Amino acid sequence: MIDIVKAVQEADPSLGTYVVVLRTDARALDGPERFTPEARAWIADKAPSGRLARVRILLAPFPGAEPAEREVTVAAFGDARELAAFATTWTGDPLSETDEAEDL
Repeated sequence: MIDIVKAVQEADPSLGTYVVVLRTDARALDGPERFTPEARAWIADKAPSGRLARVRILLAPFPGAEPAEREVTVAAFGDARELAAFATTWTGDPLSETDEAEDL
């Protein structure tokens, strides 16, 4: 994961330090180039510096393999607090009502 973030930061320095590479099936995404309406509303309220970008990077599929060009979806934030809040809310699996009841 660190290699991917470094590759993204090198490919597009304008994204800054606080980035997270999103999987194609991330709950926050409505396609590779846009957030869902719910994620957009959450970002506007809780992480207003957040933005989405598509970045083309060279990445080896496993250590020692030849790097290949790959396009990834990146959420970038102006500070660590916003990144952490986004990652906590949008990148984990949502808890079901049963899971939440067991936590109590």
